[in-house]
Parts: sequence; structure tokens; C-alpha cells
Amino acid sequence: MVPGLRVAFNAAFTQESYETFLKDLNSLHPGAIQFRIAETPVFIPKDFGDKIIEAGEAIIDVIVDPNFKKLTDRAIPKNDFVPNENAHSHFIALDFGVCIDKEGKLEPQLIEMQGFPTLFAFQVYYPDLLRKYFTIPDNYTQYLGGFHRESYLRALAEVILGDAAPENVILLEIKPHQQKTRIDFYCTQDYLGIQPVCITDLIKEGNHLFYINEKTGKKTEIKRIYNRIIFDDLYAQKESLGNIVDITQDLDVEWIPHPNWFYRISKYTLPFIHHPFVPKTFFLNEIKQIPADLENPYFLLRGKE
Repeated sequence: MVPGLRVAFNAAFTQESYETFLKDLNSLHPGAIQFRIAETPVFIPKDFGDKIIEAGEAIIDVIVDPNFKKLTDRAIPKNDFVPNENAHSHFIALDFGVCIDKEGKLEPQLIEMQGFPTLFAFQVYYPDLLRKYFTIPDNYTQYLGGFHRESYLRALAEVILGDAAPENVILLEIKPHQQKTRIDFYCTQDYLGIQPVCITDLIKEGNHLFYINEKTGKKTEIKRIYNRIIFDDLYAQKESLGNIVDITQDLDVEWIPHPNWFYRISKYTLPFIHHPFVPKTFFLNEIKQIPADLENPYFLLRGKE
């Protein structure tokens, strides 16, 4: 996207350096990365980055509106409603595609949005090694809003740990050591000291939750849960999981983020957002006539003009 940087990067690239980079990347937690690692970072020019930030701010304006919860109450299935929802989602992830507008210029278009974490720890570790093996300009960074590596990790710890000790915070997932994104779980543990825990290993006493701490071997109370469970995945595997704790109960824990926000943001919000970098989206009951060209990728991406 920045021709001069692309030419320079490609000229300096060698398969040997890439293989050495991959070997080092996989050395921290061998076997934990089961997805392809790109041969190159994407160099985004400032004007394109500003467009992404502009779209992100417009989306967040909708989510922080005082009427947002009322607007999205129907998003949460009754059987999946979890008590003690907080006032906001601790995490929002927005994925943008690089598209071409009507004038032939590059523009971002929203692909996916979710009130749920993504690879927030791996995205610290991975670029660290990119800079070790490849020439990355000093004025290019993966951090936004004036953050740098240390301030980002402090903010991540503040959001996930809060005032709790790391041993009283867990990363909750279904079979975390079998997930393709487990490298992020391990990096989170490296940076914050919190243990990945499978939902099958939760211990419930009254409305309190406990787990077995792998370092001490002791039953330890859980105060905060860094939640990585998606209910669709839970229901798909529930029969094979045995007798597990019902996490929709009124439990004495703080969710980071609260599960209800996944439904509110990920499953329901898009039709309420009106922005040139967000595809036009409608609830089905708003459609007067089904378009005849549903197979058209442009329609699927941008909405019918």
C-alpha cells in the first residue's frame, strides 16, 4: 500500500530470513501456532489509517450511545443471558478489508465487528520478532492512539486484571490447549500471569468459582474471567464436555468482557451503523424486495446502491 516501502521490503526479503523468523517465532511455545504466518507486514499509509480510525470512531459512537442497550436487548437469546452485565464491553474488535472505491482508490470496508477479544497478546509478540528479522521503519507501529509496547501492555493488564491478583484471574475457553489461537492464550499468560482454564475444569461452590492453579497445585478462587467462550461453540461441543458449570448462573465473578456484549455487538449492531466504510446492512423485516443479484460480491460487500 506504500509503494516505496513495498519495493524496499521485497528487495531485502529472502526465504532464508523468513524461515529463520518462523523458527524463532515458534520457539517460545513450540507447536502452538497452527495458522500460516504472512511473509510480510502490511504497510498502511497515514491517510488510509485515518479512514479506519474514522470508521472505528463512528461505530463506537453507536455502541456508547445511552440508548444502545435498550436498542440491542433483543440480541441476547433468553437461554444465553448472563446476569450482572456491566455498562460497556471491555473489548471491541473491528476487522476491515482493503477495497477499491468507485474512483479506483483504496478504502477500508468493515468485514466483521465483535464485542469479544482477539489476538491482543500475540499482536505484541509477533511484531517484536518482525522488527528483529526485517527492516521496519521506526515511524511505523502496530499501536494506535499514542500507545507503545509498554503502555499497551499496562493498559491490557489494567483491563483484564483490574485490582485482582493474577492468580485470581483466568482465561476461560473450551479446551484452550486445542484451540488454533492458543498461542495468544500462552502469550497472555506470559505477559499477565493468568492461566488458560477449560470450562470443564471450573469448580463451583455456591455462587463462587475456583480452579486448580498449575503453579501451586491449589484450589484458587476466581475473581475475574477473561472470557474467550462463544456460546455457539459451547453448544456444539456440550455433549462431549460432560457435566460442566452453567456459566449463565448468577456467579460471583466479573466477566472481561461480559458474554452479553458478544451478542449485542457481534450479532445485532451492524444495521444501526451508517457510514461509507461500513456495508449497508438491514434487518430482514426491513427489506421490501429481495435483490435478484445476491451472488454479486459487490452487493455482499457494499450493499445495494
